[in-house]
Amino acid sequence: MKVTAKELNKNKVELTIEVPEEKFEESLERAYKIVVKKINIPGFRKGKASRFILEKMYGREILMEEALQDAVPQAYQQALEEVKDQYTAVSDPEYEMVQMDKGEPFIFKASFEIKPEVKLGQYKELAVEKLSAEVKEEELDAEIEKMRQRHAKLIVVEDEAAGEGDLLTIDFVGKVAGEPFEGGTGENYPLELGSHTFIAGFEEQLIGVKTGETKDVVVTFPAEYQTESLAGQEAVFTVTVKEIKRKELVPLDDEFAKDVSEFATLQELRQDTANKLKEKAAKKAEYELRTTVVKKVAENAEVEIPESMIENRSNQMINDFAFRLSQQGIPFEKYLDVTKNNLEELKKTYRPEAEALVKADLVLEKIAKEENIQATAQEIEQEIKKAAEVYQQEPEKVREVLEKEGRIPSIEFGIMLDKTVDFIIEQAKVK
Repeated sequence: MKVTAKELNKNKVELTIEVPEEKFEESLERAYKIVVKKINIPGFRKGKASRFILEKMYGREILMEEALQDAVPQAYQQALEEVKDQYTAVSDPEYEMVQMDKGEPFIFKASFEIKPEVKLGQYKELAVEKLSAEVKEEELDAEIEKMRQRHAKLIVVEDEAAGEGDLLTIDFVGKVAGEPFEGGTGENYPLELGSHTFIAGFEEQLIGVKTGETKDVVVTFPAEYQTESLAGQEAVFTVTVKEIKRKELVPLDDEFAKDVSEFATLQELRQDTANKLKEKAAKKAEYELRTTVVKKVAENAEVEIPESMIENRSNQMINDFAFRLSQQGIPFEKYLDVTKNNLEELKKTYRPEAEALVKADLVLEKIAKEENIQATAQEIEQEIKKAAEVYQQEPEKVREVLEKEGRIPSIEFGIMLDKTVDFIIEQAKVK
């Protein structure tokens, strides 16, 4: 097979692929065995007519579509292998048939976008700051107070006015211009005053109400409200307060620690909470540092990204988002309907982040090549073991599945990127 490459532009290549006649003949023979079973030929049982008879009656063209579906992808993949040291395809190919005459080589063209060249800027000795992982006393106090709030007892209030932090059970009917609207009615709705879960100004107007009282609450929907018919509109909600509950906080003492944790004293609970906050802060600091150095090396580099790479990453991000929604029992189509969105608009929303992520990957990959950073077999095996623990499977079985699905290179690529970020941080001037 003969392969000739031609660069159409910076990021697009056209391969002219010449398949020997005898090789293409093998695809025609396989096509005959498929096509002959689908056609009734007078004087022959179905599937029993010879190829000579089939071609005589219908012409060689009857085999062409099936033969091309067999020959073209195979030849294209083989051609990619031959040029892999020069080009890496990042888009599906566009085909053009050039020569399909009998007695001649089969020739076609395949054009596709390729992974672009990256011009690196500074990636060593970067000046970066790392967040402190220290936990202040007031942060610890605030976390303990959250625990106290979560474990507070709710006491029904009969004759007292509702205040900030009280939990109300309400019925409400909302109207715009005197007419009820869809979604504007609720019964036995739980609302914590001060939670800011309702439209701005709604909760504040319920401070001071008592059980059994009915009050009109006047609010204005935000101009950017998701339901267009309500955006910017003034609404009147007739609210009936059915019950008021108030939190009764317990003292912060050893008894509290015993009730809410496995610790015998408040001091032990505070120490454990402090340790967890420090661990969380350390992880956040590490994440922010890694994000910062990746952003800096990407900003310092120059690369012209093919549109297909951005498109592919956007689609991947949308698919991941749709999967997360499905895990919550929300169909993706339902989400688009409720948010008055569509796929194209969503792609536009994801595009800037997708472009930044693609550029970061390309730059890190280039640095890894420059510094000879690779994933070792042992590191890949370690990742497989982690996956096996998550899915509670034997590592050998997980490896078998990953190999079958062709996901080992992706794991290898991820390890390489992580090691490259480690390298950049080791070389950086971190304050």
